[in-house]
Amino acid sequence: MSESEKDKIILELQRRVDKIEGRDEEGRTVFSFSKIKFKELKELFDVKINFIDKTKFDNWFDFTYSFSKDDINILTKLIEKNSLLMERFKEEDLKAKFIIPLLNQVDFLYIEENIRDFYDEKLTYKTDKFILNGETDFMIAEGLEESEKPYFFIQEFKKGKLSSDPEPQLLAELISAVELNDETVIKGAYIVGAIWNFVILEKLGEKKYQYFVSENFDSTKIADLKNIYKNLVFVREEILERVKRETREKIPLTILNKA
Repeated sequence: MSESEKDKIILELQRRVDKIEGRDEEGRTVFSFSKIKFKELKELFDVKINFIDKTKFDNWFDFTYSFSKDDINILTKLIEKNSLLMERFKEEDLKAKFIIPLLNQVDFLYIEENIRDFYDEKLTYKTDKFILNGETDFMIAEGLEESEKPYFFIQEFKKGKLSSDPEPQLLAELISAVELNDETVIKGAYIVGAIWNFVILEKLGEKKYQYFVSENFDSTKIADLKNIYKNLVFVREEILERVKRETREKIPLTILNKA
């Protein structure tokens, strides 16, 4: 066997090892959103929870919303039909029977504003040393055919002995979006069975972040479910206002004067 043939075999073996160990062709470690743990996340970033600031969610949760009869009927029926099985549903059952109907009622599809919700959408954040990627459970983003600029994430999760922690998974997605968007703040949520927690992530500096986790919202209780719904409506309205504002800022001043 020639030296060149040996080199090709060695190179192919190294590629296979890299793939097994989670490295790309450039030697960067690849982390999946769905599998990342706090230990790995904290090796990549300086990320800490802030327990002190109790006012961080005030603007978000104090949002006023007038519920329609249709809203109340749908929320009530969701609880009546699903609450007894909520903790026993498989992940896809929970998503199909409860989460998706709730999100569809909020309605994040706005074609003229180029915004919609995405399920199992691919997201990738690359640096010269590592890659964070995977399919996000739920994401609101600019773009209609494919996501272009992510604004909000939900990490759905089912209890179980073999299940992983949704909090670092969500944080990995939020950090990726902040870096890809070149911004400093982003919102999200994670779901464990019937319990929802909302999250705010802030970038403080180079690879340095703090995040805030809300109180528990039990989606089997109508008062909590109404608050979950209201909080999601706030996210929708905030994103719409932001996109409209950014669109206005892109329009030349001469055109605005003529309008």
